[in-house]
Amino acid sequence: MKKLAGLVIFFSISFIVLFLLATGLRFLTLRIEWLRLVSFQPETVLSVLIASARWALSFGLFSGILLGLNYLVRKSVNAPLGILFIVILSLGFASSVHLGLRYWENVPSENLPAEPLGSPGLILYSPNRPAGTAIVLLENPAKQGGARVASVPGRPLQYQSEFSGMDAASSSLPPASFEINDSWFMQSLAIDFRLNSNNLSGRLNEGIIPFLFYTLALVFLLSSFYFIQKLSAWPLANLFFGILVFRGVLALETFFNSKEIQDVFDSFLQNLMPAAFATPIIFIAFGLLINLYTFLTYVARRQKKNEI
Repeated sequence: MKKLAGLVIFFSISFIVLFLLATGLRFLTLRIEWLRLVSFQPETVLSVLIASARWALSFGLFSGILLGLNYLVRKSVNAPLGILFIVILSLGFASSVHLGLRYWENVPSENLPAEPLGSPGLILYSPNRPAGTAIVLLENPAKQGGARVASVPGRPLQYQSEFSGMDAASSSLPPASFEINDSWFMQSLAIDFRLNSNNLSGRLNEGIIPFLFYTLALVFLLSSFYFIQKLSAWPLANLFFGILVFRGVLALETFFNSKEIQDVFDSFLQNLMPAAFATPIIFIAFGLLINLYTFLTYVARRQKKNEI
């Protein structure tokens, strides 16, 4: 019981810390992206924070389960009970956070737009446009169509008292001088986590039962990869292998929930059940097969040990 209590504490702390850190980093990323485009679309801090928390919940869910499984092996916790606790805790945290975010979405907001970066005199530079192109905003960046000065190499400075392209202002203005150059791997990972969070939110919109069923199926599948944490004698290497496997599950989920594959499921099921239930059923089937493999491997090792 002491080891199980340690697992509960470790999983809870890991999930909360990862969730809060991921929420903060995602919030900063979204804010910087909004600011660097000098967007004129109304945006509130609360809406950005909710979107960040949803993304961070998916990240915390995958990361927390992976760390929990690694803890099971390192501390020699009873596997069946430990996995059961991880499933229950994951489902509880996911449900609580999503329901909490749903509540905050309904909280009346003052709807105050966030202030764009800078003040009058802000210089925007875009290396993607004609080399050295710069724009100096002479008025508040939040003002649409405000006066500005455009500097293009080889041409005289051009003063624009009224910018005519107000409807396309956010796309016409070059980004601010700082950029975010993430690798393709990190960008695809962030997109898949966002799609996962959107999918969970969509299930919750359908009702609490579809949400719990889908989340339980996903958590069950992830928890079934317990054997990955016992592949070698090095816990860090096993953790790395687990990261690769979990990344594959995340990509597989994105694939199964794509419109094209959902249409295939719908035509195959022939109205036997909603196509939305196909993905969680596949997750459960995969999880059962993996658990069956783990159990048979365990029995084979026990028999071999007894024979010796």
